[in-house]
Amino acid sequence: MTCTKHIFSKRVSIQVGRLLHTAFTSCRSFHTETVRLESSGLPIIHHRKYVCDLPPNHRFPMGKFPRVLQCLLRDQVIAENQVWVPEIASQELLSCVHTEEYLNNFINGKINEQEQRRTGFPWSEGIVRRCRYETGGTVLAAEVALQRGLACSTAGGTHHAFPSFGSGFCLLNDLAVAAKHLMGTSSSKRKVLIVDLDVHQGDGTAFIFKEEPCVFTFSVHCGKNFPLRKQQSDLDVSLEDGLEDKEYLSTVETHLPWLLETFRPDLVLYDAGVDPHREDELGRLRLTDQGLYQRDLYVLKTVVSRGIPVAAVIGGGYSRDINILAARHSIVHRAATQVWRECGI
Repeated sequence: MTCTKHIFSKRVSIQVGRLLHTAFTSCRSFHTETVRLESSGLPIIHHRKYVCDLPPNHRFPMGKFPRVLQCLLRDQVIAENQVWVPEIASQELLSCVHTEEYLNNFINGKINEQEQRRTGFPWSEGIVRRCRYETGGTVLAAEVALQRGLACSTAGGTHHAFPSFGSGFCLLNDLAVAAKHLMGTSSSKRKVLIVDLDVHQGDGTAFIFKEEPCVFTFSVHCGKNFPLRKQQSDLDVSLEDGLEDKEYLSTVETHLPWLLETFRPDLVLYDAGVDPHREDELGRLRLTDQGLYQRDLYVLKTVVSRGIPVAAVIGGGYSRDINILAARHSIVHRAATQVWRECGI
C-alpha cells in the first residue's frame, strides 16, 4: 500500500466528501456546450477550438492542446464521457476584467504591430476564437469544481494578460476572468486563492487583483525569468535558477497549508505550469516528471482534503516535441484523477 493510500483512509475519504458537499453551490447553469452530469469521473474541460493556425516554425506549441486530451484518452486515464465542452467566452463576460477598448480592438483586429510583438502572436480571427474558448474553459472548470469539488481544463493559465493589453503569449487573462465571474455569482462574495506554479510570475493576475481583498494571488516562480519587471502578488516566492524537485516541493509545502488556513478560500484556481521542468525551453529550473507529479498531487490533495473546491489549468510549457510536452501537461490530470479516487469525491 502506498503512502498516499495510508493518508486517505476510507474514514478520511467520507469526511472529505462531506466537507466538499457543504462547500458546493447549486450550479444549475454552466458556461458549457456539453454537460456531463452522468459521469462519476473527474470532469475534464476541453474544446477542439482551443487551437488555431500559426505561422510556420512559430515558437508557441499550439498543437499541445488536442494532444493532451488524446494522451489522456489513449492511456485510459479518462473516458470520453468525462469531457465537458465549454461555451465561447462572451465579450460581456470578458469585460469583468478587460477594458472595453482593448476587447473591441482585440476582437475586431485593431491590434498594431508593436502590440502583436508584445504578445508574441500575429492577430487573426482564429487566435481571438481560441483565446475566448480557452477562457470559457477555465470559467467552466471553476463552475464545475464548485459543484463537483475538482475539475481540470486541457488549456488555460494565461496569466500575463493585463486589463488593457496582452503579453507573453497571453491575450486574455482566463484565471482573472474566472475568479471575477465566480466572485460575483454568489450571495456572499466568494474568496478565491490563485495558486500559480508556472515558472513565470503571474504578473497580469497580480496587477488585476492588487486591490481586491477577496482574491489572494500566490506565485512561485523563477526570479531571473520573464517578466523582467515583476508585479507584486499577495505572496511572491522567487526561486534561484537550477532548483530541483526536493527543494521546490519543500517551498510549496512551506506556504500552501498556511495560506489555506489563514485566507480560507471558497475556491482555488491552480495554474499547474510545466515550464519548471528541466527540459523546458523557457524554464531555468530543474524539476523532473516525477517532481511535477508530486507537486500537483500535493497541491490538489492539500486543497481537496480541506473541503475546498479546486479548478486546475495547464499553464506554460515549451518544447519542440509536442508529444513529450503533451504527456508532461497531462501530469496534472493524472494527479487529479488519483486525488479524485482516493478522496471519494
